Amino acid sequence: MSNHLSSETIAIVKATAPALQAHGVEITTRMYERLFVNEEVRDMFDQAAQASGEQPRRLAAAILGYAQNIDKLEALSGAVARMVKRHVDTGVRAEHYPHVANALLPAIRDVLGEAATDEVLAAWGEAYWFLAKLLIAAEAEEYINRSSAAA
Repeated sequence: MSNHLSSETIAIVKATAPALQAHGVEITTRMYERLFVNEEVRDMFDQAAQASGEQPRRLAAAILGYAQNIDKLEALSGAVARMVKRHVDTGVRAEHYPHVANALLPAIRDVLGEAATDEVLAAWGEAYWFLAKLLIAAEAEEYINRSSAAA
């Protein structure tokens, strides 16, 4: 896996920001519907935050922020740190990331229809796994830090 995103992916993801702004909550709501078919994954989530729409709104905002700042990821360092903490608090592990990818990318296509071309989905797949790789590494470090602190 590359340590950087291609310029084509960056351009495509940035170009999708207006669609994400308009349809982000619908995409994340659909993603969670797909994701929660897996009961083990569903049980990791605060269902009250799902029912209120808080979690889909939060994730939609995070995805939009990523799309808007994909060419300047340092602007996302605070958001990434909060995400890492939350993920470790709830037991997210590397093996959970494929479940999210397998729910998110089809949800984008479900909501955006023909606008979610194969090229757009490929760019979002690359962008998703790039961010996932960063999160997985930071979360692994945080798990180690917490384990050392508890010892």
